[in-house]
Amino acid sequence: MVTVKQKTTVKQRLAASCPSHSRADVSVRDVSFTIDEPVERDGTNMGPTPTETALAALAGCTNVIGNKVAHKLGLNVSNFNVSIVADFDRRGVTLTEEIDVPFEAIKLRVELSTTAAQGEIDQLAVEVAKYCPLAKLFRQAGTKLEEEWVIRAA
Repeated sequence: MVTVKQKTTVKQRLAASCPSHSRADVSVRDVSFTIDEPVERDGTNMGPTPTETALAALAGCTNVIGNKVAHKLGLNVSNFNVSIVADFDRRGVTLTEEIDVPFEAIKLRVELSTTAAQGEIDQLAVEVAKYCPLAKLFRQAGTKLEEEWVIRAA
């Protein structure tokens, strides 16, 4: 039997066509999406802003890694709902001044259905913090990332 060793580092590729000062039409694998600015900032509002996209990536990563970790821990979880409230210092994007930590704080709330006890969900949260690359990216950039993991009432 042949054992296949997975690569530990891979190249991720995407391309963006930018038809205006605010819009980027992004293609990755066989998926396309648009990043744009709202109308009040001279965009066409065809998609989330770049900063909203970064926060959406954190929500998506929390879901994916959360489910993987739950499976690894043998926890029965389902129906993740992730909400995020971020304190974003706009001085950088308005070109007022350079900002070292644009996302000062992020409050991430995860609600899920489970038969697990709260202590097991607390352990799930600890493990997700170890492995979610987007959470690590924000934390290592200096963002205060506060998480709340809540079992949804049945």
